[in-house]
Formats: sequence, structure tokens, C-alpha cells
Amino acid sequence: MDFSILATSYQRMTETTSRIELTNILSDLLKQTPKEFISQVCYMTQGKLHPDFEGIELGIAEKTVSKALQRAYGTDPSKIQELLRKTGDLGDVASQLAKNKSQQALFSERLTVKKVYDTLDEIAKSTGQGSIEVRINKLAALLNSADPIEAKFLVRFVTGKLRLGVADYTVLDALAVAFTGDKKNRNRLEKAYNLTSDLGYVAQLLVGSGIESVDKVKVTVGKPVRPMLAERMDSSEKIIERLSGDAASEYKLDGERVQIHKSFSGQVELYSRRLERITAHFGDVVKAVSTLPAKSLIVEGEVVALDREGKYLPFQELMHRRRKYGVEEAMKNYPVSLNLFDILLQDGKELIDESYSSRRNALEKLYSKSKSSDTISLVPSKRVSSAEEIDKMMEEALSLGCEGLVIKDPRSSYRAGAREFAWIKYKPEYITGVRDTLDLVIVGASYGMGRRAGTFGTFLLAAYDPKADVFRTTTKVGTGFSDSDLEHLTKLLSKYKLETKNPRVDARVAPDVWFEPRVVIEILASEITLSPVYTAGLDSIRKGSGLALRFPKFTGKIRDDKAPEDATTVDELLELYKKQIRQFKSSSAEDEAAIESKRQSA
Repeated sequence: MDFSILATSYQRMTETTSRIELTNILSDLLKQTPKEFISQVCYMTQGKLHPDFEGIELGIAEKTVSKALQRAYGTDPSKIQELLRKTGDLGDVASQLAKNKSQQALFSERLTVKKVYDTLDEIAKSTGQGSIEVRINKLAALLNSADPIEAKFLVRFVTGKLRLGVADYTVLDALAVAFTGDKKNRNRLEKAYNLTSDLGYVAQLLVGSGIESVDKVKVTVGKPVRPMLAERMDSSEKIIERLSGDAASEYKLDGERVQIHKSFSGQVELYSRRLERITAHFGDVVKAVSTLPAKSLIVEGEVVALDREGKYLPFQELMHRRRKYGVEEAMKNYPVSLNLFDILLQDGKELIDESYSSRRNALEKLYSKSKSSDTISLVPSKRVSSAEEIDKMMEEALSLGCEGLVIKDPRSSYRAGAREFAWIKYKPEYITGVRDTLDLVIVGASYGMGRRAGTFGTFLLAAYDPKADVFRTTTKVGTGFSDSDLEHLTKLLSKYKLETKNPRVDARVAPDVWFEPRVVIEILASEITLSPVYTAGLDSIRKGSGLALRFPKFTGKIRDDKAPEDATTVDELLELYKKQIRQFKSSSAEDEAAIESKRQSA
């Protein structure tokens, strides 16, 4: 398969703002792909060579790419810098240089998808002394055989700036259309993907053995399960009513959610909520999990930082453990506790379809047989049947430094990748107003002025709509940012800068710059109002109006642990707005009653 087919399709994807057209272009590309390369094409369309959990990153710096361009095209560094200043994109620089290359170079060997993929895989796995030179030479060799469009997307790929507007669910839609003829089969593919977190694997099964083979996918050690997520509610009475008077209440800890896999060989791997391999950061946790009496195991828990007295510390303190260097020192300075709350597989037996009660019993049995460890404990869980019991446990959790509670349906199975009311978050902030934080996605920005010149000054934020798989705008925020915050975000977002709006973004306002929906930040707001400017919840409350945040403020927290699809949803915003209305009406009724009482007394 010629790499030009891939590059030309990518060019068409960047030129459309229609999600339907984007899916159709991708579907046509997948139909043209030989089945032995279907997984590679899926990965590359995601902007990667392997699924995230394998931990293999290309990691080529722009400086290295510039040297490869010099070597491939015999160009002076000053010429490359001049073109980069004009275009702002190394991919466009590569395309321009490829157009100007000598006629002799046009007779070089054509690139194939296999050649490009295999070479980039070799680059990704090259380490040690001399690896930089190896990377430059290999990339230069590819560029020397590339036509202008191929060069553009080759460089964009290796620099992490592919910017196709394609999400995982877009790929699933395209696979369903291309190989089953019916987009409705996306749900069957999505279930397999949720159990394996590996789009290439699902695609290979589908193309090689049909949709029936996809239906047989099981939980597997080494392939992290996409985590089950919780909805939020603002009343213990409503929660217990929702769960029919029978619930399991757990402490909600302020740490990092991890999924832990132990294989029959004894190897232990840790995966973050975003399914990235983070084993190297938590050697103490790996050692503790190795003592659990199970030949193979998949468990979930919360890793929480501890102070010298063994008390829980805030999430920000835990981030000191997420570093490339000085890991041993960080382990000493920032000890942690692993608090287990679920089990999905044990000794080869899949538990994911069993009830929460059954899974909890299995987890408690496993823990009771384990060797004592100061590192591992169980998240406290209590069966409750009344709002009073929930409120009492909330007080206990808050006194220990927890965020609140997660209340679960004892009868529910583990729904991989789903967000539903089988699990319910309950925090004290939910009870009144919009005091709880919101996790929103940056989709655009406007340049700062005055002392903020040179950085972005305000950011356009969006909530996630899982029904349509799009991000709908809800506010602009420019307060709460320190100068260092703005510098960091400006640098971070430069990797995701777009010339036009991403097809997955629904917006009525146009910022100075558009971004891929990749970065999630935490926001506080005084209340939710209606506005004709924003698209979150558009027409849900009032025709022509969406939901907007009043007095939004950045908390200082970038949610690196959350994928964009884990952000606050449009439905959550709608529920918060309706709650405000109920509270306002209740308060107004109380005020009127008080006035009437005073009038009658007078």
C-alpha cells in the first residue's frame, strides 16, 4: 500500500469541518487498506504507532526533525527557520522543501505504509548512545523518498501534530461502515474496544475474522479495560431513591485512579485512568501487589500520597511521583498508599459481568489472604439503605481528608467505558450551587494584551457530549491564571494548534486560535446561565440558548489524568442548571412565606 494513499486521505481530512465527511473519508481509506496493515493504519490515524498502554512513544523533537530536513534536502538551517516563521508548521516546511528538491531525487524509491511504519517503529525503539544520529538518518531517508504531501504528514506525525480531528469513536464509526455496512454495529466494536483499549486489535479481528469474532473478545491481562465512570447527584435522598433503597457507599479519595495487571509470569503493570503505562513511577506499589495471592489479576484502586504521619495528602502532591528521573528519591519523599476498590479478573476468571457485591466479596477475600502490607488497603465500603446512613458516612469520609463518596448499585456489573448511575459521585459541593469544580476542554484561545502579550489571555472551553461525540462550548475563562500558568498552557497548546475548527467542536464563537480538544482544565463558577453564544445544551432549556458559566475561574489544576472524553458532560451541566432553578424557586417560596408571616403578625 503506497503511503501516498494515506497522506492524501489525511490531507482531505484536514480540509473538512464536517464530521460525517471525515468519517466517510476514513471509511474509504480503511476499505483500501490491505487487511495485514489495518491495525497499523488505525494506529497511525490516531497519531501513534502502538496503543498507549504499551508505552512506546516516537518522541522526536522538532530540533531533530529540522536536522533530518537539512540532511534530506541539503538545506541550510537558516532556510528551514525562515520557512518555519512563515508557515508556523514543520510539516508545511517539509512539503515546501520536497517541492523544491532536485529532479534526480524524484526517481527515488516510492514509500509504502509498511516501510514508513517499520522505520518509525525502529526510531521509536532506538535508545542509548548514538540513537539521535540513527533517528536523523532514518527519518531523512524517508523524507528523501517522500512527495510533498507525504513529507507534510510524515513530519506532522513524528512531531505529534497530525491534527486530523479524528477521535477513537470516529475510527470505530468508520470501521463499522467500511466492514459491516452498518454504522449501528459501532456499539459491538466499541464494547470490544472498551475491554481491550486497543483499536488496532479490534480492527484486525473485524477485518480478519468478522464481527462475530469481535463479539467474543474478553478481558485480558496486559490490555487495560477502559474504566467505568460515575454520574453525579446532589442529594443523599435522591441517591438512595435512585438505587431503590439499597446501595454500597465507598470513600472517594483524592488520588490517582490506577488499574493494575498481574500476569501468570508475575509481571505487574500499572495503568492510569487515561490507560498510560505508569509502572515506573510506583515501584513500591508494584512490590506490594506482587505479594497478593493470585496467579493473574486485574484490580482497580486509588493511589494516594501520604504525609509522614500517614494522613492523606491532596492530589497535587502525588504528581511529584510522575517524573522520568529521581524516581527512587521521589518514592522516599512522597510515600503512597494503594486503596483497592474493584476486581475485574482473578486467576484467569473474568469477573467483570458479576455484580458489584460479588466482585467486592472476591476483593475482600483476596485481601484477607494477602501478606500484610503498609502500602495496600481496601477503600472502606458500607452497605446503606437510607439517606441518613449516607450522610453519616460522608461526615466520616470528610474528616479523614476524602473528597466525598462514590455510591454504587450492588447489583450492577462493571460497565467498561460507560458513565451511568450505577456509580454515583456525591460530594459536599454538589449540595448547593455550582461550588464543585468542572473539568472542561480547551478548544480555542485569544491572545493576551498588556502584561499577557506573547501568551494566550483567555480560553474557550467546552463540555463533552457523549451522545454525539462532540465538544460543545460553554464559557470563556481568563481569570485565575498566573503568568507561569499562561506560559505553560501556551507552550502546551502549541502542539494542538489548528488552522480551522476541529470537526468535533460545536461552537458559535470564533477565537483567535483553534485547538484539538486535548487539554482538560479545572474550573470554578458562581452559577450556570443561559446564553445564545454557547452551544452546550442548546435549545434544551430555551430555544436558541445554550448553557454558559458565570464568573468562571481557573483553579490552577490541569487535569493530565483525564482524557477529553472524561470531561464534564453537557448532561451534567444541564442537571446543575435545573438544580439551580429548583433551589431558586424553593428560596423564593420561603421568602414569600416569611414576608406573608410578618405581614399577618403586623
